[in-house]
Amino acid sequence: MTTDAKTGPLLDWLLRQYPDTPKSRAKQWVLAGRVRVNGAVMRKPHQVMEDPGDALELGDRHATTLDCGSGWRIHPRVSLLYLDPSLAVVNKGPGLIAVPAPNCDLSALSILADFLEGKLRAQDRGIAGKTLPPAYRRLEPLPVHRLDQYTSGVFCMATNPAARHHLIEQLQARTMKREYVAFVEGRCLVPKGTWRQWLQLSRDELRQQVLSEAQAKAAGPEAREAVTHYEVIAEYPLVDGKSFVTKLRLRLESGRKHQIRVQAAHAGLPLIGDRTYNPGYRGHEAAGTSIDFPRQALHAEVLELEHPGHADKRMKWTAELPKDLRQLESALCASRL
Repeated sequence: MTTDAKTGPLLDWLLRQYPDTPKSRAKQWVLAGRVRVNGAVMRKPHQVMEDPGDALELGDRHATTLDCGSGWRIHPRVSLLYLDPSLAVVNKGPGLIAVPAPNCDLSALSILADFLEGKLRAQDRGIAGKTLPPAYRRLEPLPVHRLDQYTSGVFCMATNPAARHHLIEQLQARTMKREYVAFVEGRCLVPKGTWRQWLQLSRDELRQQVLSEAQAKAAGPEAREAVTHYEVIAEYPLVDGKSFVTKLRLRLESGRKHQIRVQAAHAGLPLIGDRTYNPGYRGHEAAGTSIDFPRQALHAEVLELEHPGHADKRMKWTAELPKDLRQLESALCASRL
């Protein structure tokens, strides 16, 4: 490649920045995921591109992928499951918002940002006090999707703008797999099926409403289709001998706010503990509810996606049920409710 060429292979641009480096070593850097352009990991040494200039960066060799094992607890309500220059995956506890919101700065995203900046340390025995290698401190967590404040479980954040764009495209194409576990009141007439409705978010964005086809047509773009696939995992009879709780596995196809909660309630299967969509927890009816539980019994169990820096490489993470849902299930199994 001549010095005045405007386009050329990534490897040539890398060697121009590091002229004393053997070509074979530079190629290894690319294949190992250490080379980024505009924040995106590049893994094809011969990919032709325009001169990236200062946008071409060589990362620290220890900053490709952080081995978090079963998870690093970086906050009482946040465990880090995976981290690399494109992607972060966390397990969020109930009661914490996922991303910053007006009048509420503390979130899973802000906690991860503090950890990346070195303000927080891992809390688990054996790794207590661990901080990140310096190369990771340049990463900035960016929102991709979110979980409700009182929903627990696994969700992802991007760590550069190009990766965020790629992950949001997966959400829009419905190729990101998200599976939840829920405990609902009642019994399913069909053990496996799909809920497909039109939803409209209220003006204050605090509640969804299920619309008929006619209402959806009249609402125009404010009506959004919601599709959830469900499967019965278990049924638990309650001590009154008449009522049941059902454990469901649910897979989101779309990803609307409160989607599972409002669709389950519409199907006659409101979530245990849901103060918004379960009428048994509202007003004068609350005293008659059969199960006392402080939040909606909903947990994001599985996340599977295509890594934004590795074409055609799918990755999967699982978050086990948190303590409160394990205790709820134990009580249901023992017929104590």
